[in-house]
Order: sequence, then C-alpha cells, then structure tokens
Amino acid sequence: MEDLDGYMVSATDGKIGHVKDFLFDDHAWVVRYFVVETGTWLSSRKVLISPIAVHDSEWFEKTLPVSITMEQVRNSPDVDTDRPVSRQYESDYLGYYGYPYYWDGEGLWGGGMYPYAMFPGHIINGSASAGLRDVDRAYASALKNRHRNDDPNLRSCNAVSGYRIQTNDGGIGHVSGFLVDDKTWVLRYMIVDTSNWWLGHKVLIAPEWIDDVSWTDQAVSIDLDRQAIRDAPAYDSSVQLTRRLERSLYHHYNRSGYWPEDARDESEMADA
Repeated sequence: MEDLDGYMVSATDGKIGHVKDFLFDDHAWVVRYFVVETGTWLSSRKVLISPIAVHDSEWFEKTLPVSITMEQVRNSPDVDTDRPVSRQYESDYLGYYGYPYYWDGEGLWGGGMYPYAMFPGHIINGSASAGLRDVDRAYASALKNRHRNDDPNLRSCNAVSGYRIQTNDGGIGHVSGFLVDDKTWVLRYMIVDTSNWWLGHKVLIAPEWIDDVSWTDQAVSIDLDRQAIRDAPAYDSSVQLTRRLERSLYHHYNRSGYWPEDARDESEMADA
C-alpha cells in the first residue's frame, strides 16, 4: 500500500487529487475508501473515494481512474478525515453516488467480492451483481458477516503502521505496512518488521490469524509464538509474491489458504 501513496486519482473529466491514506474496515479488513487530497482546485479539501468507482487502474502511470466527475466530487458530502466516519455519513455518501450499501449481502462488497460490481448498471455474466464462489463465501463469512450489525470501524492504514505485534510469548516487532489485493481491495497481509530481534527480517501475517487489536494501546495480538515467526519465510518486497510463496507461508503456519484448492498461479503453470 505504500506504493499507492501519492497515486493520482483521475475523474472522467480531470484530475481529482492524490491518495494520502486508506480507510479500512477492521472487521472485514477491506479498504472501503481512499483519502484523497484534492489540491488547489478544491482548496486542498480531503475527500473520500470508494473503490466502487475504480476501473482498470493504470499501475505504470500511477493513476487510479474513477467513474465519477469533478463536479460530483465538489458537491459530495463533507467529511472530517481526522474524525471517525459514522454509518450515517456512509449512508449519505453511498446514496449521493448511487452506490448500494456494501454491508448488505453475503460478500465483502454487497452480494459479491468485487467493488466494481456494485457500480450502477454494471453487468457480470448477464447479472447486475457478482456471484460468490464457495471459497469467497467462506472468507466473507469469517471476516465480515459476524459483524453485520456493528457500527462501522474504519481505520487509517497510515495510523496502524507502527502498531506493536504481540505473540503468545511476547513482543516480536511492529506493523510496517500492508499488502492489498487490487481486485477486491482486501488487506491480505500485514508486513511485520522484526528487526528489533532479527536484523532486516520482515514477515507476513494474515489478518485472519489476529486474535485481537487494541486500538488504544496500538497493539496487535496474534495466535502465534515468536519462534514460529522467526522461522517463517522472510518477506522480500523486491520479489513477486506468487501463489507458490503464499502456499509456503500458509504451510509453515499450518493454516488453510484463502484460495480454491485447485488454484494455480502463472509461475506454477509455466513449470508444469
């Protein structure tokens, strides 16, 4: 997500501004909004942009094109990004843009897994909503549906970076960033820096392994011990995270993966 900091958000008729932060749902661990600083055209006002509006991101140009206009952004509901976002504000915001409520349905995004499928008029396989695979339904149920009736708990990714990691037998390091799935906008992993114990060693921790987060104490408790993390595959940001590497990580912790059992990535297919 550090790579996305500063990306240009481009409306259908001009540039809106640059990404400065992300607000994620701490129940489902999904990015719900980009915090965008608009710059001089809107007096540097900060606005929220939903991933629902993002289509065909231009990664090489560091641009997130969105299917809204600058005038829509100008007239969008005001929000104080330094204060908690209420469910009432979300209802007003989503209603303003004509988006369905993402908390209605079995998926991470309404009835499906992908935010763009919630864009008004979007059609997938002859249907206006995205269907769920069994694996998607299980993932969504575990991380989201159990909190269906809760008030929104939207957290800043920037603020959570630096939180202490607490294992079953003591501290182990701190959160140094996140890896995000750029299709669903799920936070797949926290990047944990353990350099206080092992110089230069970073590892990945999946949100579903978290026991508890103390937002007041800025600490994340995980159901693992220090030795397991010390022996885990090291994370190297210069190496592409393939499905093979993910399998190795989950196998190390004796956990089941979030992907279908028969899923293979391109590197594995090339080797077959």
